[in-house]
Amino acid sequence: MTQYSTLTEELQKSQSTWLVTGVAGFIGSNLLETLLTLNQKVVGLDNFSTGHQYNLDEVKGLVPTEQWQNFSFVKGDICNIKDCHHACKDVQYVLHQAALGSVPRSIEDPALTNANNITGFLNILIAARDAGVKRFVYAASSSTYGDHPDLPKQEPNIGNPLSPYAVTKLVNELYADVFAKTYNFNTIGLRYFNIFGQRQDPYGAYAAVIPLWFASMLRGEDTFINGDGETSRDFCFIDNCVQANLLAATVQEEEATNQVYNVAYGERNTLNRLHELIRERVERSGAKQGESKLIYRDFRAGDVRHSLADISKANRLLKYTPAFSIEEGLDKAAEWYIANMA
Repeated sequence: MTQYSTLTEELQKSQSTWLVTGVAGFIGSNLLETLLTLNQKVVGLDNFSTGHQYNLDEVKGLVPTEQWQNFSFVKGDICNIKDCHHACKDVQYVLHQAALGSVPRSIEDPALTNANNITGFLNILIAARDAGVKRFVYAASSSTYGDHPDLPKQEPNIGNPLSPYAVTKLVNELYADVFAKTYNFNTIGLRYFNIFGQRQDPYGAYAAVIPLWFASMLRGEDTFINGDGETSRDFCFIDNCVQANLLAATVQEEEATNQVYNVAYGERNTLNRLHELIRERVERSGAKQGESKLIYRDFRAGDVRHSLADISKANRLLKYTPAFSIEEGLDKAAEWYIANMA
């Protein structure tokens, strides 16, 4: 039995209160679903700037009524510290997912990204400290590695940021470290590597590549690759990400706290291979509405050429053992996109 299996059994026997910021978003709603199925109480904070009510509605339809009644929603903004204090009241664990993602968006509007990802982060950090929460787990990012050339990426070895978004995520780690040292406040940062899965939004100007390609192929529209398609990423299914969050929130060993960890699968795939994997699943489903052409275009500013995570630290200290490969994750993601978009 894995550490995560043991943890989920323990959580089902004892109830705590968790705050999930960005609860109506992709990662936040998946955390909400898992926590409710484990009979936990959840407070959710969101302003719907990138999250959606239909994500919450879907979770409501997936869990029994008695579990849904353990959820309370706060419509608020992490940029408003009063909202943060209100949401943190009587909470034991904070899973901070609220942020403005996307490298291109940060390049177009660095001030907005800064306001949400630095000022907003500091607000929720202060509110969690003041509320005396047991553990503050936050979404860090693989973008923090910047221009450091080494593969696989190891936590101590970071380079220069390549976008305003990357700057904000680095500052988050610096603030968390200072709060640990100055206030003896317990934090863990999780450097996400290309998380994907059910409820990841395929719409909007800053949609991630996997939901965007699923949507385009199902509609018979053209798909686009920035560059030659040999850019590579460490794609990580959402259930692996949920596992990492719960392990980080509850780990007891002092050595494991006030650290940052890579959250990934530990395998590199090119965009060309990713495209082929998604195409195979769409064609197999028989749900596509027409032929989708693949078109290559210029490389995108701020993008890292290759990314691959070393997850040995998370395995050693958190007992993180990702259960879903990219192929297994895409199988599950395909089911969701086909059911919701075909």
